[in-house]
Amino acid sequence: MWRFRTGRTRRKPLDHYRHRREGYADSGVAFRMCTELVPSVVVSGPMYRVVSVVFLALAVFQIPMESARAQDADTVNYPIWESHLTAKLNAAQAGYSKWTEGGLNSLSATTSLDGKFERTSPNWRQTHESRLAFGVLKQDTLNVRKADDIIRLASQVSYRGNGLFKKFNPTAAATIRTQFAPGFAYDQNPFGDGRRPPVKVSDIGSPATFTQSLGFSYAASWGFKQRLGIASKETLVAIEYLRPIYGLRPSQGVRFQMGIESQTSVDKEIFRNVRYKSTLGLFAAFNQEELPDMLWENLVAMKVNSWLSADFEFVALYDRDIRDDIQIKEIFSIGISFLII
Repeated sequence: MWRFRTGRTRRKPLDHYRHRREGYADSGVAFRMCTELVPSVVVSGPMYRVVSVVFLALAVFQIPMESARAQDADTVNYPIWESHLTAKLNAAQAGYSKWTEGGLNSLSATTSLDGKFERTSPNWRQTHESRLAFGVLKQDTLNVRKADDIIRLASQVSYRGNGLFKKFNPTAAATIRTQFAPGFAYDQNPFGDGRRPPVKVSDIGSPATFTQSLGFSYAASWGFKQRLGIASKETLVAIEYLRPIYGLRPSQGVRFQMGIESQTSVDKEIFRNVRYKSTLGLFAAFNQEELPDMLWENLVAMKVNSWLSADFEFVALYDRDIRDDIQIKEIFSIGISFLII
């Protein structure tokens, strides 16, 4: 026998349905935002799989962040993105004509684009950084040579919880490091096959280094940051005949390593209009007993006025799989800078 209950039913408040609709809508917005974060890069093979994993992980962390924002949209005012994008153009020239003491005519130019995009909510902090630079050098009768070339992208998402997690934030991070154009060795041939320099030793995606890490991060109010966690590192060399000089077999396109990663950074104004930025990255693989891989980047940025600036950059790189010695790069430049955002 069927029984029917009659009587008044309690109507749910209109806000209940409004919040549910907004939650669904914002989830779609969050998904679109995540997909827009992934750069449009045409890659294939192992590089495609590595890049896909990196940005898929960042997208997964983005969705709960935007969903949480939708639930509390009526009570919390979330800050907009803090965006900084600066373009720089540096040049140097030297010319001699009938100069008794001698000299070498030269012309060099370097352009760079540095960006930082950060957003903080009550429970999440996400930071995306980019550094793109390319420079050329022309000396007297020599052909044009590459002076500087770097593509570096870094993303980090941190959870800001309560108690211990309020100071030591669970963090997921990923980095990509490669270059734009072919690079050549002009002093000696590292292949040892009898060819006379210059010989090609690098290109875009050869090598390319990817890291992904899960761990904890700490940030001090005066510009000090520390991150420590379990990480994976992939070294990709897409061009087959270049692989031996980066410690890979000709048939091995990618070297995969698991280990512990540490990143220490300082960003502080040491004098008026003089800012010092330093990042020390260490990676110790579980299957290696040698010293950890090291990348130490230092930049002293001196701002003369609103458009004129001078920079001193010092980079030290150590990777036993590539070379036993510490590799060093040093650049001093003066030029004009434009604040785009």
